[in-house]
Amino acid sequence: MCPPPEDRSSRLADVPGPQPDEFSPEERTLLLRLAHEAIAATFERGAISLVPPSPHLAEPRGVFTTLYYRGELRGCVGYVLPVAPLYRVVAESARGAAFDDSRFSPVSREEARELQVSLSVLSQPQPIHSEQVEIGRHGLLISLGPYRGLLLPQVPVEHGWDRVTFLEQTCKKAGLPLNAWQAGAKIEAFTAEVFSDPK
Repeated sequence: MCPPPEDRSSRLADVPGPQPDEFSPEERTLLLRLAHEAIAATFERGAISLVPPSPHLAEPRGVFTTLYYRGELRGCVGYVLPVAPLYRVVAESARGAAFDDSRFSPVSREEARELQVSLSVLSQPQPIHSEQVEIGRHGLLISLGPYRGLLLPQVPVEHGWDRVTFLEQTCKKAGLPLNAWQAGAKIEAFTAEVFSDPK
């Protein structure tokens, strides 16, 4: 099934997203610290203070929290859509990445001390035609029926994928045939501002 003509006329510039350095160094540090505190508090069965740190960080945003342990992926959980204030979603996704990512066993207390956190703050996904996808700029969300797969903008860069491979791998993530992006699946793109703990 081909998309209707109006979908073909959309432009890359129509995919809104965070501008470079939307978040100040202080805001980045605060959000990264919040992610670590949310993970640490789980071991103590305690709660962290979730008072809005600023109006900017209280805006609803989608975000993914990715955890690394000694350079290896240790968990990644997030929210595509802006369903809650950013600071709350950071805390929730950090806990989810540490303890609820089904690909990994829960993070241990010892591992938690060495985790590196990377945050990807997302723009609202927008429909896009396949040839408009830009490696390094866009993340992808591909869906068909009950199946949905998402890959962040940094994934194809890390793996050296071209545009077609990126589309195919997002289909694979959704549990769809690799060519589903050519056979009626909905393609949406988003941008992300990514920042991490110092190495």
